[in-house]
Amino acid sequence: MLGSVIAIMILGFITGGLARLAVPGPDPMPVWLTVAIGLVGSWGGGALAAAIWGWNATTAVSFTGFFVAILLVVAYRRFVQKRPITGPGAHTFPERGFGMDRFRQRRQQFEDLTRQYQQSRPDSDSVTNQLKKLSDLHEAGILTDEEYESKKDQLAQK
Repeated sequence: MLGSVIAIMILGFITGGLARLAVPGPDPMPVWLTVAIGLVGSWGGGALAAAIWGWNATTAVSFTGFFVAILLVVAYRRFVQKRPITGPGAHTFPERGFGMDRFRQRRQQFEDLTRQYQQSRPDSDSVTNQLKKLSDLHEAGILTDEEYESKKDQLAQK
């Protein structure tokens, strides 16, 4: 019994994930919503196909379920996220929808950690670049040996 429920959830996740991939643009949503879209799409599409072609048309039932899941993703984007389905607006990141508050919190935490890391890291990149520029100026004959050594010592002290 538990194995059947887990298998159904996994298939719902796969169907919902493929439906999300079929619609262009970002669609961040919680895992439970992806599973729900996959399950409802499969169930609704299967019932529709069975009503039209009968339960023996297994290929039609499968494809209709996937198509209904795609329509659910489109409806979610249009009516919940209030974003267009096509065009340049379809590729913008959504401002509303399920799980967006949590996504914003995680994104802010990531940006804060990135900023802290960059501030705690020694600025070795700029020193390396400055040494390379000094070396280039010295090789070009613009800096004398004394000027080059003096500037190099100053950078090494930083």
